[in-house]
Amino acid sequence: MTPAWIVGVGMTAFGRHPQHSVKDLTRRAVTEALTDAGLAQRDVQAAYFGNTCQGVFEGQVVVGGQMALRSMGFEAIPVVNVENACATGATALHQAVLHVTSGAADIVLAVGAEKTNIEDRQKMLSVFDGGVDVHDPDGVADILRQLGGDADGGEGPRSFFMEIYAALARAHMDTFGTTREQLAFVSSKNHAHAVHNRLAHFREAMSVEEILAARLVTDPLTVPMCAPLTDGAAAAVVCNEAGLARLQSRRAVRVLATSLRTGSVRSLSDWEGSVSRAAALAAYDQAGVGPDDVSVAEVHDASAFGEILQTELLGLCEIGSGGKFAESGATTLGGSIPVNPSGGLVSKGHPMGASGLAQIYELVQQLRGECGARQVPDARIAIAENGGGMYAGEEAVAAITILSA
Repeated sequence: MTPAWIVGVGMTAFGRHPQHSVKDLTRRAVTEALTDAGLAQRDVQAAYFGNTCQGVFEGQVVVGGQMALRSMGFEAIPVVNVENACATGATALHQAVLHVTSGAADIVLAVGAEKTNIEDRQKMLSVFDGGVDVHDPDGVADILRQLGGDADGGEGPRSFFMEIYAALARAHMDTFGTTREQLAFVSSKNHAHAVHNRLAHFREAMSVEEILAARLVTDPLTVPMCAPLTDGAAAAVVCNEAGLARLQSRRAVRVLATSLRTGSVRSLSDWEGSVSRAAALAAYDQAGVGPDDVSVAEVHDASAFGEILQTELLGLCEIGSGGKFAESGATTLGGSIPVNPSGGLVSKGHPMGASGLAQIYELVQQLRGECGARQVPDARIAIAENGGGMYAGEEAVAAITILSA
């Protein structure tokens, strides 16, 4: 892969921001990323803007990036709008990396911003209904039944995507013996990590017992095992060798690989054939490293089960052993391969268009040694996994990024 570097990152606090618009959040994250890189707006030659919900919630169905970025002073440059479900942020970064490595520009911005908290809660949740094949609802329902059978749906508002994660979790539990306690352990671990992250949505530790006793969403998932609806933005400035030479940055983090995949036809029991597994293998091959080289990981834990599954698919542990791997302490800060030191989506929050770039924000800081109490010692290689949508029992899209100090 032609060399590319991330030279600046920025991120807002994640949470509820009723007083701030998508434009406001974008401005704050982008300004911080430019400052971090030591650049001005005029230095940016192209931009990729990620967002998933603004069209549904606000009616800004097209050119959201032009509206957000021109309002803060960007002019004349190419601005490309990116929507790839919950993998939108990672996809924006993927495109920015391809842009600079092609030589079409030397310095490119990737930004994701999202406002998911609105007064109409049913409308908030309805955006997830479009993350599956809306033309085949019977087929989607049949996949869920094949995966996890029928289950207690819990109380309160229904989240269709949590039903999908719950069905996957039940299938994994039936096949490999994964337990509810292991799911709760992952959630508890990430809540503990988030205590040290001033930008996280939730920053209070929770015990395994508290998590198991919390309100059931869809069996086996309780509320603290599920990512909250969150507002926020994150950004990264990417450059090639020519751009890096102009900056003379000593804090640049190298992009070793960026891989984007959609799935293929497979049996629901073929965990090895997962789209995330294929994307990870392609990324490792591109980077010239393997799972044993990874120091720290950020994975898409929209539910606690998501982290268990993705540690397996990334090759950090064997297929089927993710629950035991987490329970051993290996993925906790101080363990052999810390996962989601930021707090992950379940605690840091999940503003969909920004989540993938928030992972990059965390990992860039980890590789720079700038994370304070949640710092992974001597972090050299980092991996991010960001998935989006669902098709035939797995993510519709999977994005993997590998970074090097």
